[in-house]
Amino acid sequence: MNKQVLLINDMPGYGKVALSAMIPVLSHMKIQTYSLPTALVSNTLDYGKFEILKTTDYMKNTLEVWSQLGFSFDAVSTGFIVTEEQSLMIADYCRKQSEQGIQVFCDPIMGDDGHLYNGMTEDTVRNMRNIVSCADYIVPNYTEACALADIPYQSVCDEEKIKEVIGKLHELGAKSVVVTSVAMEKGCSVWGYDNQTNEYFEIPYNLIPVRFPGTGDIFSAVFMGNILNGKTMKESTEKAMDTVYRLILKSLDTQDTFKGVMIESLLGEIDDE
Repeated sequence: MNKQVLLINDMPGYGKVALSAMIPVLSHMKIQTYSLPTALVSNTLDYGKFEILKTTDYMKNTLEVWSQLGFSFDAVSTGFIVTEEQSLMIADYCRKQSEQGIQVFCDPIMGDDGHLYNGMTEDTVRNMRNIVSCADYIVPNYTEACALADIPYQSVCDEEKIKEVIGKLHELGAKSVVVTSVAMEKGCSVWGYDNQTNEYFEIPYNLIPVRFPGTGDIFSAVFMGNILNGKTMKESTEKAMDTVYRLILKSLDTQDTFKGVMIESLLGEIDDE
């Protein structure tokens, strides 16, 4: 039977990020997806102007209805969270799911390039730690990892530093950790810690100097899909990295990169074998 995943993330009206990026990827990987939007967002934030409708009451009422109906999932994935009330609600829900043996994946979307996104505060970071504490897998970028670990961000990292950051995240309660966008002296890498094998790993990559919003969501989806389909953590990380790299290469002639990768036309690039 195909695995069933609940995606807790925002839903954009215009642009391929968050739920609109993850649902097609996971569906292509034969994972059944269900969604609990944290917000309806008019368009990707890169455009500079946007409208956000927070769905906190809807989320709370929906979880109550689902509980009454006895709905269950094989995994829960969390992404963009808008309010403190949402973060507390989601942390409580994820903790209860984890206690029942359901896998919890967390992409703690908060910032990049050494800075938190507009609207994100230290309270956001503190609240996100509650969700991280009950996650089986977390996939922060290096900026988010440093913020969660309460370790100063450095533009260039070394092995001792990244292992310290990952160790702090593990101490918070996260079992396995993948940190993306780590700039090392020798180049860019993704670092990971596999709780099942108690091993660290580093996977270098070639940086393509272009930004497409939503590639982090695609990475998370491919990583999670492979984990749920039985791949090892390192294999899942490699497949997520390779997929994002090929999707970006296929999208370099896109005129409006703010839309993100047009994922529906590129699903064939996803290696789900």
